Amino acid sequence: MTNDRIADTFDQIADLLEFQSANPFRVRAYRNGARVIRDLSEQLATIVGDDPSQLTSLDGIGKDLAEKITTLVSTGELSQLNELLDQVPATVLDIMRVPGLGPKKAAVLFKELGIQNLDQLREACLAGKVKELKGFAAKTEQTILNGIEIAAAANQRILWAEADRIAQGVLEHLRACPSIEQMELAGSYRRGRETVGDLDVLVVSQNVPEIMDRFSTLPDLESITGRGETKMSIRLHTGLQIDLRVVPAESFGAALQYFTGSKDHNVTLRGMARQQGLKINEYGVFQVDGEQETYLAGEREADVYATLGLPCFPPELREAREEFDWAASAGLPTLIELGDLRGDLHMHTTATDGKASLQEMVAAAQQRGLNYIAITDHSQRVTMARGLDPRRVRQQWQEIDQLNASLGDAFTVLKGIECDILEKGGMDLPDDVLAEADWVLASVHYGQNQPQSQINDRIVGALENPHVTAIAHPTGRLINRREAYEVDLELVMRTTKAHGKLLELNANPLRLDLNDVYCAAAKRHGIPIVISTDAHSVDGLDCLRYGVLQARRAGLTKQDVANTRTCRQLRQLIAGQG
Repeated sequence: MTNDRIADTFDQIADLLEFQSANPFRVRAYRNGARVIRDLSEQLATIVGDDPSQLTSLDGIGKDLAEKITTLVSTGELSQLNELLDQVPATVLDIMRVPGLGPKKAAVLFKELGIQNLDQLREACLAGKVKELKGFAAKTEQTILNGIEIAAAANQRILWAEADRIAQGVLEHLRACPSIEQMELAGSYRRGRETVGDLDVLVVSQNVPEIMDRFSTLPDLESITGRGETKMSIRLHTGLQIDLRVVPAESFGAALQYFTGSKDHNVTLRGMARQQGLKINEYGVFQVDGEQETYLAGEREADVYATLGLPCFPPELREAREEFDWAASAGLPTLIELGDLRGDLHMHTTATDGKASLQEMVAAAQQRGLNYIAITDHSQRVTMARGLDPRRVRQQWQEIDQLNASLGDAFTVLKGIECDILEKGGMDLPDDVLAEADWVLASVHYGQNQPQSQINDRIVGALENPHVTAIAHPTGRLINRREAYEVDLELVMRTTKAHGKLLELNANPLRLDLNDVYCAAAKRHGIPIVISTDAHSVDGLDCLRYGVLQARRAGLTKQDVANTRTCRQLRQLIAGQG
C-alpha cells in the first residue's frame, strides 16, 4: 500500500463526504491528510511496520486518520470507503472531474436529474436540462459540456510523471528475478508522451513462469486480466493496464522498436522496408524472396534501423513528423539533455505561495548543479498567493542583491517576477518597477475565458512591453484538467520573434506548456525556448527533466534553449530584446 494510494483513498472519501453534504471540518481533515501524505518522503507502510503510534506525530494526522492508515496498510481496504461507495455510485466520481464541477454541483445533478455518469451528463447538457437548474446557467452548461472530454481523458490516460513513478516501481519489482537477461519499457511512455494510457514491459528470459509469477505479486495489483505463454496483462487499482511480454533475445531489439511505436512511425518504416524487399515486425527484419523469409536483424534496435540505412531514432522523435526527412537530409538533431541546462528561470518562494525560502531554493538549485536561477514570485494581482506589490518586490530584490554579494561568481540569483497580464490589458506592476528586474515573466492567470481577440491583445501587449522577457505557460492549459485558453499562437510567435522575446516551456508535468508541437513551431520561428520548473518547493526543481523530455519530442537542441547558456550569455540575450 503506497503513500499515493492512501492519499487517493482519503481524497476519494473527502469527495464522497462532500457530495453527501457532510460536516466540512470532517471533509477538510481528509483532504489535509491526503496532502500531508503526498508530501512525505517516507512510506507510511514502513512507519506502520515499525511503530504505528508514530503516525500521529505527522502534521495533519490525528488518531482517527492514523487508525485508518494502519487499516489500509494492513488490509488494503477501508470499510468506510466501501460503505460510501454503496451509497453513491462510483461513476459519480467521474462527474466531479469535469472542470467547474465539484462534489456539491455533482450532488445537485445527481439529485435533480439523476445523473450518474459522463454519458448521462452529456445528454442532459445537449438537451438543455442543466442550465435550468438553480446555480447553473447556459454558460455553465457549455463549460461542462466542453469539460466532459477532459474528464473522460483523465480516466483513460495519466500524466507521464505519474506513469514514470509506476514504471520505475515495476522495474524495481521485476529486477528481483535473477533470470531476467534484458528488460525495457516501451510504448508511449518510452516516447515521452505527456500522457500515458498503459505500460508495456519487454523481457528476455529463459524462465517465463518465474517472471510471470513475480509480475503477479506487483504491489497495487487489482486483477490479472490475461496470462499466456509469453504475454501477461494486469490492471492496477488505479485502472492502469500493464502488459508484460517475454521475447527471445534475437527479437528483443525488433520487439522494442515495434512496441515503442508510434503507429504512424512504424507504418512509414514498414513501407520503406517493402520498397527494399524487406519485412519488419516484432520478431525481426527479414529478407523476402517469394515465400521464403530470411532473418537479417532484430537482436538490437539499432540493427533494425541500420538494415534500412536509417539511424536509430531517439524514441521521443518517433511520431512520423519530421524524423524521416531529417534522416534523409541533414541528419537527426542532437537533442537537448538535462545536463545541458545551466539555470532555472521560474520558481516561487514563501514570499508568495512557495513552500521554501529564497535561501532554501538557492541551496537546492546549487545541489542540483545549476549555475543560476530567477526568483519569480507572483505579482499583486494574484491575491490568493499573496502576490507582491511594488514595495514588497523591491524588498525581495534587495535581499537578492545582498545574497548575490555573498555567493560570489559561482552562482547568481536573478531578480525576477511572474507579472500578471491584467484582464483589461497591461502589466500588473508599473514599468518603473519592472525596469529594475533582471527577468520578467508575463503570464495570464485571470480572464482565461475571454474571447481570443482579447487574449491575443493582452499577450501581444505584454510582448510589446520593453521590460517583459518571456511569456510563461503561454496557453494556460492543465493536462487532463483544463483546456488551453483561446489564443492565436501563430500571432504570438510572430510578435515574440519581432520583439526578440522568449517563450517558456513550463516543465511542471501538469502543464508542459508549450507542448511539443508548439515548441517545434517556436524553433521554426527562431524563438529561444526557456525550460523552467515553476517550482513551488525544493522538490519542484526536479521537474526540469519533464521539460527536457518534452523539448526532445519537439526536436529541440541545446542551441534552441535559452537557459543552456551561461548567465552572462543569457543577460546578453535579454539585453538584445527590442
